Amino acid sequence: MERLAICLLIISTSVKAMMCPKRCSCQNVSPSFTILCTKTGLLFVPPTIDRRTAELRLMDNFITTLRRKDFANMTDLIHLTLSRNTISQVMPYAFFDLKGLHALHLDSNRLTLVTEEHFKGLLNLRHLILSNNQLHYIAPGSFDDFIDTLEDLDLSYNNLVDIPWETIGRLSSVNTVGLDHNLIEYVPEGIFSNLHKLARLDMTSNKLKKIPPDPLFSRIPVYAKSKGSPLTSLVLSFGGNPLHCNCELMWLRRLTREDDLETCASPIELMGKYFWSIKEEEFVCEPPMIIHRTSRQEVMEGKSVSLKCKAVGDPDPYVRWIFPDGKLVSNTSRTMSFENGTLDIFTTWFTDRGSFTCIASNAAGETTANVELIVNQFPNLANSTSYDKETESGPSKILTPVKSSTPSNETKSLHDRKVVVAELTSSSALIQWPPQSHIPGIRMYQIQYNSSLDDILIYRMIPSSSKSFFLSDLVSSRIYDLCVLAVYDDGITSLTATRVIGCVQFTTEQEYKQCRSLHAQFLGGTMIIIIGGIIVASVLVFIFILLMKYKVYNNHPKSKPTKVTNVCSQTNGSQGGTMGRSSSKLNERRDSIMQDISGTSNKSKTIVDLTPDGEKVTVPDTTFITNDVLSH
Repeated sequence: MERLAICLLIISTSVKAMMCPKRCSCQNVSPSFTILCTKTGLLFVPPTIDRRTAELRLMDNFITTLRRKDFANMTDLIHLTLSRNTISQVMPYAFFDLKGLHALHLDSNRLTLVTEEHFKGLLNLRHLILSNNQLHYIAPGSFDDFIDTLEDLDLSYNNLVDIPWETIGRLSSVNTVGLDHNLIEYVPEGIFSNLHKLARLDMTSNKLKKIPPDPLFSRIPVYAKSKGSPLTSLVLSFGGNPLHCNCELMWLRRLTREDDLETCASPIELMGKYFWSIKEEEFVCEPPMIIHRTSRQEVMEGKSVSLKCKAVGDPDPYVRWIFPDGKLVSNTSRTMSFENGTLDIFTTWFTDRGSFTCIASNAAGETTANVELIVNQFPNLANSTSYDKETESGPSKILTPVKSSTPSNETKSLHDRKVVVAELTSSSALIQWPPQSHIPGIRMYQIQYNSSLDDILIYRMIPSSSKSFFLSDLVSSRIYDLCVLAVYDDGITSLTATRVIGCVQFTTEQEYKQCRSLHAQFLGGTMIIIIGGIIVASVLVFIFILLMKYKVYNNHPKSKPTKVTNVCSQTNGSQGGTMGRSSSKLNERRDSIMQDISGTSNKSKTIVDLTPDGEKVTVPDTTFITNDVLSH
């Protein structure tokens, strides 16, 4: 029974060892186990992979993500190939258990960046192939776990502009480095000096204008092609770059190598020429020349200033600045030097005064130029005053130098040149002072003032031609202390000095808000009365016009009754017409005639019979008109 159990156990173990993922081919060649899953349409790493696998090939599939569990506990895996998939994401620590992995192929995928967590745990990695991806960033510490074991690094055909050069410089065991077909513009000088085992360096088709000389290139022979080169030589490929063929590439031109098709992109006279066909004497540089600089700059202490120093040359010169005391200007929070030669001093100190030195240098030499900086000090006034304040509700910070810095003779004559407040209101004051012809070389006047309730000292700079200054925006009913100083050139020390012309204290007038309010109300009431009067007058004129029109309309039809009466009389007397009118119309005519007669003077009256009944009425004529006569 024991023998039977042992046999069954051996059979089950061998069957389990031979289990292979679907659509994959497996090879069990003792002591290693190989799984080949090529072009099987995999969307992810098969979970049934034997953990004892030594070689795993998953190329030409559609895997998009590498997870932490995909390669968990595969400590025996030596070779992992994931080429030509669609991998765009690698989870952190996805290869952490692959302690014995020697080769990792991730070429022809869609990786865009490499972080420090992606390759953690690969302690024995020797070959890392990341070509034909979309990489644009590689973290500086990405290769730290295999920095001493890596022999082959391929980063070609990516979008890399910046390379972790410091990491590259520590790959002490590397044999080949592929950086071709990227966007690299700069290679630090001496970065390959510690790569003693480097046999092939490919920097083809980048954006390099120059390749700096390196101590490694001087120790071993450098060739263009590996064919026919000694084992101890270095094969350097740099074709397809926009090389600037000047004296900086002279070392490269002197290398022993076969003729390749590298061409020069600049300068103009060498553009398009084959690199190896150009004579050495044509690889020349031009020494720097300063074409524009600030000769003299003047600034007040504490203000910012920019010093210019523009230089040209081939190659482009590097500009640095030296302080007047001989120290090199570095980039700090106070000073900043730019590549175009500009030096910005954000806060000037009085100790910055003097001659700054601009140094422009390149491979062909250097040149210098001086820039004079004049720093004018702010006038420092003493903390005492020459008068006692009668009423003071708070401390004033106006500084007058009468006791501390003004001689006694000047103190006595202070009242002779005292500042005067000519016009004073509640919010403004006109300050005047006499001409200072006895002070030579006056550059400007300075006014300092503040109030007893304000801690802020206000400065005003005034041209030297002014003899007065109008202060505005003052506060009403406030005590102000004011001093006027002259800023002039001291002929002895050639420095800027100040002298107090005079000081004055004044109080702004009180602002009468209520009076102005009553005045405004009075003005408003007057305007309302005037506008109301105009409206009333307009209404009266309109009513008068209506009355006149009404009167004219009433007086206009007075002449019509006589005409109508005559016509009616003729009509009444006609034989061919209607013999009679209605009694109502006759009554209306009679009333109209009676109204006309009532306004006339007493004259002889004649009675006229207007009705068939012989009724008589009085008329202004003296003639008796009968009904028979009217009928005619």
